[in-house]
Amino acid sequence: MKTVFIGGGNMASAILGGYLAQGFEPSEIAVIERNAERREQLQRQWGGGMLVKEHPDQSIEQYDVILMAVKPQDMSEAARILAPYLSRNSLIISIAAGIRLDCLSQWFSGHNRLIRAMPNTPALVGEGITGLAALSGVTSGDREKAEILLGSVSQIVWFEKEEELDAVTAVSGCGPAYVFYFIEALDKAAQELGLSPENSRQLALQTFLGASRLAAESKHSPAELRIQVTSKGGATEAALSSLEKHKVNELFIDAVKIAAEKSKALGR
Repeated sequence: MKTVFIGGGNMASAILGGYLAQGFEPSEIAVIERNAERREQLQRQWGGGMLVKEHPDQSIEQYDVILMAVKPQDMSEAARILAPYLSRNSLIISIAAGIRLDCLSQWFSGHNRLIRAMPNTPALVGEGITGLAALSGVTSGDREKAEILLGSVSQIVWFEKEEELDAVTAVSGCGPAYVFYFIEALDKAAQELGLSPENSRQLALQTFLGASRLAAESKHSPAELRIQVTSKGGATEAALSSLEKHKVNELFIDAVKIAAEKSKALGR
């Protein structure tokens, strides 16, 4: 599956690394990257078998998949430059946040083999999750190609309605920041209780890692797991009562809804 990456930033590099780890050959991959320093870095990292260059050209027609990994504000210009080199068989996957499929199709001169993807940053360590939505011109074979490429670094969830990706953005796209926020808070609390910075960080990180794995592997829901660890009259109950008193749960849910509304606004 010949693939060209338009943009060679962190997320593109993560997907590229996962893709190569599946056994795909570097010679089947190209990267178009404007930044000279970044091009040199990509060449050093992946060797000479991969084509890395500054501008797209007619050779784009040879590739099965085009992954658009440029910043949202650069997408319209990138699409304008790329459009003349597309073939009818080109599958385009965009990971630019907030850019709607109808806009992408317009920028690509009416091309309709388009998939919009919303990955998240844990893809950098092969633990991401990606929401996908597609235009009607996308075939089952195209979907399979998207799953092979993005599934190399993340779990895959398809959505029939593109507007659902606003919720995906708010939950999993923004989600790592929420987790980091709570890790920061737990780390700070541990230090304020007199623990060393090193021990505080280790306790906070491993608690989130362990609890997440337990929740993922358990037959019980997160609510049931929370109840199991909350002894009547104990320290956990006292802590959770304080959180409930300050309506932290409600505030957090409101924050995620605000993120979803912001995603909608950005798309408009």
